[in-house]
Amino acid sequence: MILKTLGSIAIVAGTAIGAGMLALPLATAALGFWQALMLMLIIWGLSAYTALLMLEINLKSGVGENVHVITGKLLGKKGQFIQGASFLSLLFALTAAYLTGGSSLLTLKAQSMLDMELSHTTAVLLFTLILGGFAALGVAWVDKVSRLLFSLMVVALVIVVVFLVPEVSPTQMMLQAVAEEPAGIWMAAIPVVFTSFGFHVCIATLVRYLDGDTKVLRKVLLIGSTIPLACYILWLMVTLGTVGGPEINSFNGSLAELVTALKAIVESDFISKAVSLFADLALITSFLGVTLSLYDFVAELTRAAQTVAGRIQTWLITFIPPLLCALFYPDGFVAVLGFAAVPLVVMIIFLPIAMVLRQRQTQPQGYQVSGGRAALAVSGAAGTMIVFAQLWVAL
Repeated sequence: MILKTLGSIAIVAGTAIGAGMLALPLATAALGFWQALMLMLIIWGLSAYTALLMLEINLKSGVGENVHVITGKLLGKKGQFIQGASFLSLLFALTAAYLTGGSSLLTLKAQSMLDMELSHTTAVLLFTLILGGFAALGVAWVDKVSRLLFSLMVVALVIVVVFLVPEVSPTQMMLQAVAEEPAGIWMAAIPVVFTSFGFHVCIATLVRYLDGDTKVLRKVLLIGSTIPLACYILWLMVTLGTVGGPEINSFNGSLAELVTALKAIVESDFISKAVSLFADLALITSFLGVTLSLYDFVAELTRAAQTVAGRIQTWLITFIPPLLCALFYPDGFVAVLGFAAVPLVVMIIFLPIAMVLRQRQTQPQGYQVSGGRAALAVSGAAGTMIVFAQLWVAL
């Protein structure tokens, strides 16, 4: 049971940690380290609470049922439609963000390694064709590749953090970018930070895997969500504390410029390669996981045949919408990740609150998250604030 618990903790942490980590310094640079830290702690608390809400819903509904089935039982067809539309919107937005970020890193790679200039269009198409093809190969291939790449990513992250920590300047950490609209920098940061704590999609699977053991599942979700928090704090410390918030803010969301700036901090070819490797793997592992989920979801919706023609059709539906977004919005890595917060709020805050209220009326017995209606109201208000923040940025 100990090994299953540790493995489950790793699944929660691994689901959260990914390309969103690369966006955090870009999104929070204008705030400065301490305000960014405060925001992350608040969002982490919200994410942990809503994870426990979803655990309560899963345990009372029945071990082994997926989110779609549970939503249908509690909220009917309309609830299922909202849940499905939110899930599809989330995956499309994340895929578009990763295509944008991945193409910028590919352009940087071509320039530094091959001394070759790639246009944005070429880079996006290459990234989509080369890595997007894994989605059509199925979960077995993606699972093997992802495990290897995620392990390498963790090693690269440890190396980067260990070697950059001595370069951290407390003065740099305190710096904030001068902004004409202080409210605007908070509004821009809130959705991206929230998206970075989105691990909830794996809860139903873990409930089934751990046989509905409430005590173990609570421990898994709380520890598993705390690991990303610790990683994010260290990452912000070494980025904002070395490059500096005002400097990162001047990159205007460019992932390639952030990677280049970090590589220049330590005059070591080995560390430069570790920084580059970490950025590449963080984005690729997230891209593979998200696109596999999106491909399978599209295949289920369209009931596509498992033939070559059917797989090509599913692949085109999967990638054409996010590909168009990436082509026409080349600097949208951080912005599109922020947009992903809107469907994520619906999935992990609004719908769980509605389901819990319905479930507690009919099934008052069993595991129940503390806080009562007051905690639900605070969570609902927080979700509304996140959506409002994204609309503020978009408009």
